[in-house]
Amino acid sequence: MERDDLGRLLDAVNAGDEGAFESLVSLVYVELRRMAASYMRGRTKGNTLQPTALVHEAYLRLVQGRTRWDSRAHFFGAAARAMRQVLVQHARRKAAHKRAGGVVRVTFDDLEVRSAQPRLDVFALDEALTALGRVDERFTRAMELRYFGGFSLEEIANLTGRSLATVKRDWSYARAWLNDYMNAGEAVPPPRPAARG
Repeated sequence: MERDDLGRLLDAVNAGDEGAFESLVSLVYVELRRMAASYMRGRTKGNTLQPTALVHEAYLRLVQGRTRWDSRAHFFGAAARAMRQVLVQHARRKAAHKRAGGVVRVTFDDLEVRSAQPRLDVFALDEALTALGRVDERFTRAMELRYFGGFSLEEIANLTGRSLATVKRDWSYARAWLNDYMNAGEAVPPPRPAARG
């Protein structure tokens, strides 16, 4: 995917060109599918939501909540957030069908967040990310891009235009914050990283 092509399409979408949104999604579909597959890989046994379905449901959310996307980072951040919302909604529907305590669980091993429970449900993750967003949306966006989008720290730095050192500091802070929140229920945040880059 060429950065210039994506930039031109984002400008066209923002200018109200109806056909540009379809072209935009066609251009980024492979990347969105990779994001979904990255998240779904190794998740809960018996998971009925497939990466293609996740992309399609996230696409519908992007269409319904369409806003101006100022950059690649803004678009992919919105896509990662849409995937998070789809997964939470899917987990709620699944839990509603399993009235006897059925909870969809996700692992935090790849986030390197230690918890009293080795596996935590998607609702707990959503609640924690919402709380983290009240501290600073930047941290939540980084977690969404990393966890739901499957982007590496280097890719997040590239997407957001921040230095890799800043992204690493944000990532370390967010992980520490989530660790505290998940283990104490109400996090006492560690000192915020210095605002550089």
